[in-house]
Parts: sequence; structure tokens; C-alpha cells
Amino acid sequence: MAGGSRDPGRTVTSKVLSILEAFETSRGALSLTDIADKSGLPLSTAHRLVNELTDWGFLSREPNGRYQLGIRLWELAQNTGRQLRDAAHPYIQDLFSLTGETAHLAIRAGNEVLYIDRVYGSKRVPRASRVGGRLPMHATAVGKVILAFEDDWVRDAYLHRDLERATAHTHIDPQKFSAELADIHAQGYATTLEEVRLGSCSIAVPVFHTGRIGAAIGLVLPTAQASTMTRYLPVLKGISAQIEKATARIPLETLIGVHKGPRG
Repeated sequence: MAGGSRDPGRTVTSKVLSILEAFETSRGALSLTDIADKSGLPLSTAHRLVNELTDWGFLSREPNGRYQLGIRLWELAQNTGRQLRDAAHPYIQDLFSLTGETAHLAIRAGNEVLYIDRVYGSKRVPRASRVGGRLPMHATAVGKVILAFEDDWVRDAYLHRDLERATAHTHIDPQKFSAELADIHAQGYATTLEEVRLGSCSIAVPVFHTGRIGAAIGLVLPTAQASTMTRYLPVLKGISAQIEKATARIPLETLIGVHKGPRG
């Protein structure tokens, strides 16, 4: 794909990725002008690259002239963590069946937690993310428990970041959060209470792979159940052990299929 030469210093790849990233925080279709503004590209460059991305199926053009992410991008995204998702899905389904609560599976992707499988319950719980969605690690139970069992340098690097506040209850003090991670490591599970969305709480346990942290599984519940959610720990730990056993022979990098370094 030709990127033009009117924007020196940026590669064609960075321009294309900035166009795709423009849709990351948008819940609806974008006009060409919106895409140019969000990507920081000249309108002519955005027009040329958007047309090529549309021809390839990575974007789709609506009758009103606005653009959405295309089906081909979704198809490719399904390969992210596919082996882990396919191997773990029956157990995530069991977790939902045994608890009746929304159950999910997540991995670390850079400085965020990436949800690769989820089974929704029927209770009205505010949804913070979806399959393929990302959230800050420090605001989610799955993110916290992964971080608590990661290598020291990963935790240290994360704690030196500016921790964004999703709600008034999000833990953003680095020293207090470091102490919380130590407690999580000692007790073997993490919880949150309205730290990413008001009206919801969560609990999660690690999923290990040949002695290393590989992923996390968790439950999302209404805030009213916060005081009793630890009753699900036995089933969470049991399901975690089953997933670990089912995936033990697959190399971790192949299993996860995602780069774990920082984004951007």
C-alpha cells in the first residue's frame, strides 16, 4: 500500500496502524475527516489509505459514506490466543455453569489485559469489556493476579507508569498497589470492587503454564455480591488447574500467540 510522501518521518506501516487505531476508542462509524483527525494524517493520505484498506476488507464503507472496521480484520483477530481459547473454552463454560456468573479468560498484552474468551451470565452487570477488548491491568482482577505473578521487572516497570483512574475506586497509588500485589501473590487470588465500572466487582485466579504465569480466569458479579464472592474460589482454582493440565504440552508463546511487551 502506498503511503505518500507528504508526511516525512512516518512509515507507511505507522500510518496504516494509526488509521486502524482511530477505531479503537470509537463506538460507531467514522467519517473520512474523523479518521484523518484521529490518525494525524493529511486528508489526502487518509483517503488513499482508507480506500486501500477497504479494498482489502480491513475497513468497510457504509451507505452514508462512513467507515467501520471490516470483517477481515475480525477474522484475523480470532487467531490471537486461539490455541489457548480453544483449549480453555470448555472449562470457561464449566466455570459459568457451576457459578451462574459471567466468566472470562484473559492474558497480558503489554501493559493491558486482553480478554480472549467470555461466557455471559443473565445478571445485569455493567460490562467493562468484551472478547478482544483491553483494560488496564491495575483496575481488573485478572490483570492484578497476572501482574502479581509476573517477573519482578514486569511489575516494577508497570508500577513506574502513571496509573489511570477508571473510577473513584481505582487503586492508583504505586506504593499501595505494590503492597496489594504482594498480598495477591501470597493469597493466590485478586478482587476488585467498582474499580473499572460502577456496579460491578470481580474475582480472579492465575492460570499457570509449566511454572510460569500464562493467563487468568475470573468472574464478574454485581457489587451487591462483593462480600460473598470468595465462595467461588474453590471452583475457580479447580478450573484453573484443569486448564493448566489441558495446555501443558503446548509451548507458552504458541499458546498465547500475542506479544507481551509494552504497546506503542
